[in-house]
Order: sequence, then C-alpha cells, then structure tokens
Amino acid sequence: MIKQYDLVIIGAGPGGYVAAKKAAKLGMSVAIIDKNEVGGTCINRGCIPTKALVHAATLYREMTECEKFGLSAKEVGFDLQKIYEYKDLSAAKMREELEKEFAELGIDTVRGMATIQSDRRVRIVMPDQTTEYYMGKHILIATGAKARMIDIPGMDLPGVMTSEELLTSNESRYKRLLILGGGVIGIELATVFNALGCEVTIVELSDRLLPNMDREFSDALEEILVGRGIKICKESILEEVTKQEEGLCCRYVYQGKNQETKVDAVLVSVGRIANTEGLFDPDVPIKMERGRIMVDDFYMTNMPGVYAIGDVIGGIQLAHVASAQATYVVERMNDVNPSVIIEMVPSCLFTSISIVPSCLYTDPEIASVGITEEEARRKGIPLRCGKYVMDVNGQSIISKDERGFIKVLFAADSDVLLGAQLMCHRATDMIGELATAIANGLTSSQLMYAMRAHPTYNEAISCAVENSRENQQRW
Repeated sequence: MIKQYDLVIIGAGPGGYVAAKKAAKLGMSVAIIDKNEVGGTCINRGCIPTKALVHAATLYREMTECEKFGLSAKEVGFDLQKIYEYKDLSAAKMREELEKEFAELGIDTVRGMATIQSDRRVRIVMPDQTTEYYMGKHILIATGAKARMIDIPGMDLPGVMTSEELLTSNESRYKRLLILGGGVIGIELATVFNALGCEVTIVELSDRLLPNMDREFSDALEEILVGRGIKICKESILEEVTKQEEGLCCRYVYQGKNQETKVDAVLVSVGRIANTEGLFDPDVPIKMERGRIMVDDFYMTNMPGVYAIGDVIGGIQLAHVASAQATYVVERMNDVNPSVIIEMVPSCLFTSISIVPSCLYTDPEIASVGITEEEARRKGIPLRCGKYVMDVNGQSIISKDERGFIKVLFAADSDVLLGAQLMCHRATDMIGELATAIANGLTSSQLMYAMRAHPTYNEAISCAVENSRENQQRW
C-alpha cells in the first residue's frame, strides 16, 4: 500500500520542518521523513547545542573575571558533564516543541531512511527494517549536509572528530585541543574550550580567520582570541596525526617550518558537503554537480514536482537560509505570493546584494549582512562608509566589553544601505534591523528617522550611520 500526500518532505531540519509547518497551515497533507530525530543537525548536533555550550562557557568566563565589576566569587568551577546535560536538554526542549507543533498541525512524522524512486514515489526503510512507500504530489528534499573530512594520515584515529561527533561525545574534557579550520564552527568551539581551560590551537589554511568576513573584523577577532591564549596558525597545513602514548601528535607546516603539537583531540572543521547518500535509486535521473543537487530559480530539480532546498543544494549553508527557501517553495506550490527574498538588486546597482545575515556567536558576537568593503572594491561599487567604535558606547562601558565596532556601507550616489558589519554584544540580534533596511532599500536619512533607546548597544547604529553622513570618503 502506498500512502498519498500533497507534500512529502525528506529531512526534518530547519528547511524541512519550516516547509512542513507552512504547508500544513496552507491546507496541504504533509509527511516529513528523517532517519534521525526531528530538528536535523541544527537542533540536535549543530546550532543549538553549540550555542548552549557558548552560553555556558561565556558565563563561566564572566564569573572568573567578575572582580572588574567589584564582585568576588570563591571556588568558581564547572562540571562538564552537567554542562553537556544542559546542552542536551536545550536540544530536547526544542525537539519536544517541534513535535508538539507537528501533532497540532496534523503532520505525519516518519523515522526511517528515505530513497526517491521514479514518479515521485519514496521508499522508506524503517528502524525495524520493514519497508513503506509514500507518494507525494510534490517532494521536497531538505537533507542538509554533513561534515567534510580530509584525506591525510591519521584521520581515522580515535580522538579525531567532526563537530557533530564532538557535540555528541561523552568524552569531552580535553586539556589540549587542535582545531583544523578557522571558520565559524571552529572559532565558536575554540572559544568554548578555551574558556573552560583547554589549550587550543587553530590551524587555518587561509591567511586569516573567517576568510569570507570583512578583514577588519577578522583581524580584530584574532587579536582578542590570541589575547585569551588561543594559538592561531594561519597559512598552515596539517600533514599528519599520529597516535602516541599520551594522546595525539599533530604535524603541520606553519610559516614554512615543520611544527608538532601534542593534543588530546583533533576537531576537523573544514566545511560541509551535501548529504545525498542513498537518497536516489540508481535509475533516477537527478541532475547533480560536485555532489550537490542542481535546482532552477524556483528550487525545482530537473524532475518535475521534486524540489530541493538548503545545504543539499550548496550556496550559503545557514539554517535561516534553508528556512527562507522552504517558505518560498511552499508558497509557490500554493500560488501564494512569496513573502521572502534572499537577495536583491538595488536600484543603484547592476549586481545583486545578499540580504542573508551571517552570525558568529563568539564573545563579542560578530554579525554581517550585505556587501563588505572588499567585495565592493572587487565589483567596482563606490561606497560611503560609516564606522563607530564601541569603546564610548554607554552599554559597552558598563559591561567592560572588549574591542568592538560597527560599520555601515552606503552606495556613494544613492545613499542606499548596501552592507553592515557589527562586532559587539547583541550583534546577532541587532543585525536584523540592518537586513530589513537593505531589503527595503533604506537610505542613511531614513535610518535616522527612528530613535534608538539609550543606553543600548543598538544606539551605536545611529552613531555609525551619522558618521557615514559626515564621512565623504568614497571607495
């Protein structure tokens, strides 16, 4: 017997579960299938557990440094097992709420391994090895991505792991940790383990941390991390990991010289690849390129009625991007005018501008949206830049924050906001205002219309915008 639905979704992460809820609210019958728990990597092995650890580690570091506020705390310590329990409870709470929503909306949740066959039929191998078949008027693939490993000696040794394995491991107290990769995941976990007393070394192939971010912010963050005792080796190549009596030995090339570091564990954080293993029967003619599923402008594959969104199609690999794509696709399925956009072409330009916020949950937080100065120079876009250093912001002074600043970028001629980068507390919350401003084509004058409360971090946006109006320097 084949079960029929308006929409069959494969993958219950931020793309899949947003699509399921949206479709059910629009009256579609929905089944969502995942081989693991609902919530995908984001809730279970990624965003939520990582941010829980960041929160706990930041609180611990603040307690150990509370004397600067005239406070004292004796015998400050931590129980890593309990921190991990708190992390797991955070993920469990989100899963519980999601499952409750599914039940209320009448969404059928299926645990099993899904394989797409011809004619929009899906074969599901259940945990007990029985097989069921589902058919959808539409099929949406939202299987996400998995951590990429690299082919160097020693990657199969115990203690060498990806972020997903690290976040689910019971053996999590390390005195020495080497992180391969200076991207978002590697940096966030570096700050966690550094705050909890671990010696952390970051080995990064590029000439800077966070290669896709504004260089000024990357350099400022590096200065803070080094000040906290994290060793950063840029333009470095990890060549081998070997097992020794007292842990692991990592051999790498740094500044043209061979180096060795002895550690308890190695975190490999060098990107993610599309998760398509076992997703299609051999005779299914799905079009793929470099391991990712190819889609058109409407996220449809070359197979009619079969769509794909999120990390499995490549591009910007962020949970909120998958969610936005999910909303867009389901609204189009139901002939509803799409309510989300991911990029736009401002009236003053011939090139598209991304309005996807990118966030880094370090301390201080970093957030970015739109174009950076480096991108503008490459594309020949004239800019007017406004910048405000957070040292004189009232809330930053009260909190005794480390180095931070806000940068806003306006088109030199039209005065339209094209990009913004923030490095300060609450940056990941504040970036939403600037993303909205870009999406609506707001100018510096319009951004100054609304008052921002004092004392807040957010009022610094007004200062940065005002600086751009005073600053006539153009790029």
